[in-house]
Amino acid sequence: MAMVDTNKNQAYLQWDDEFVNPVLARTARIVAEKAKGSYIYDMNGEAYLDFSTGIAVNNVGHCHPKVVEAVQKQAAELMHTSVVTHHKRYIELAKKLVEIAPGGLNSVFLANSGAEAVEGAIKMARYITGRPGIINFKGSFHGRTLMTTALTTSKLYYRERYEPLPGSIFTAPFPYVFRSHFPNNPEACVDECIKQIDVLFNQFIHPEQVAAFLVEPVQGEGGYVVPPMNFFSRLKETADKHGILLIVDEVQTGFGRTGKMFAIEHAGVEPDIMLMAKGIAGGMPLSAFISRKELTSKWPAGRHGTTFGGNPVSCAAALAAIGVIEEEKLADRAAKLGAQIIERLKNFAKGKSYIGEVRGLGLMIGVEFNDAEGNPSKELAEKVAARCFENKLLVLTCGNHGQVIRLIPPLNMSDKECEEGLSILEKAMTF
Repeated sequence: MAMVDTNKNQAYLQWDDEFVNPVLARTARIVAEKAKGSYIYDMNGEAYLDFSTGIAVNNVGHCHPKVVEAVQKQAAELMHTSVVTHHKRYIELAKKLVEIAPGGLNSVFLANSGAEAVEGAIKMARYITGRPGIINFKGSFHGRTLMTTALTTSKLYYRERYEPLPGSIFTAPFPYVFRSHFPNNPEACVDECIKQIDVLFNQFIHPEQVAAFLVEPVQGEGGYVVPPMNFFSRLKETADKHGILLIVDEVQTGFGRTGKMFAIEHAGVEPDIMLMAKGIAGGMPLSAFISRKELTSKWPAGRHGTTFGGNPVSCAAALAAIGVIEEEKLADRAAKLGAQIIERLKNFAKGKSYIGEVRGLGLMIGVEFNDAEGNPSKELAEKVAARCFENKLLVLTCGNHGQVIRLIPPLNMSDKECEEGLSILEKAMTF
């Protein structure tokens, strides 16, 4: 999908090729100059309908007026103070996150990125439990630092040639029903996953040495895999039985994306630690992890820290973005619109053997492609993404083979924009 644009974009793309470290992969070979709502505009003024939202960041659309206003106002008052002083936006945002988080989660730490939130949560879990082990899940994605790379299993590409990776990490299967041995029996799939955790406990690590389970409520990079929601109650039961903390990674699923403020709410389970980033601040860099004071009180001051985490401007943006999600009832809109899109795409997929599955929760939707033998088809997914790009729709791929097209549009996109995007996508998926 790396099509070369011309004219005004081209000079900058040449500079990019010359000066930017090529390890930084980009999907669409255009230079974004501005964005508004559901559209990104390149340097030629061409408009691209954005169903990628900066990878689930711009949940309230690009440059929402209330977020922009909050950023501008805060930048004129206080841009940075770090941990030298307290500042009111940090405190206000912590209070707000406690208000919207599920259950009794009431103690907040702010950082800069999803990977930082994961790192902080793992440090905290190990410190307060005195245990080294972490159990993650096949297909997971938790970041690109060395620790989070070790916790990421969505693709070998993210891990290979970085060895030795941090240890005491043990991987259990995730209930990916479609690709499991039980494609028509979600309950059996969940049972098998829980049994495999017992295998870990009997053959690899004693449960009394495990600090935490780390799990996404819907897998992101792993393929937009929506598990049976009773998996989480079973997992929580196992965790509580052995004194293991449950860490839920809501970095890609949070802030209305799945039809609730946080995806774990669909399961009715309260995690011990919850991670958030991406959609938290309307496009500004910010992340957080939230737990209970009974746990965080066991973690002494200075055992973890940050220079830029909880930056005043990012906190102001987050307060504004969360306000928009609440005021415009965007979680409800995501639930309603997402259900309509999934139904439409499932109807479109009928009779097309190359579309293996349409799945999703709210406006976190995946379309998985098969080859003629029923195996994951990266080739088809990339072809669909390229066709979408040619028709000025931005979509991303994911999945352990790159076989899934993921749809992550703004939660406040209009019905007209939705229709425009789906029409382009359906044409792109017609072979």
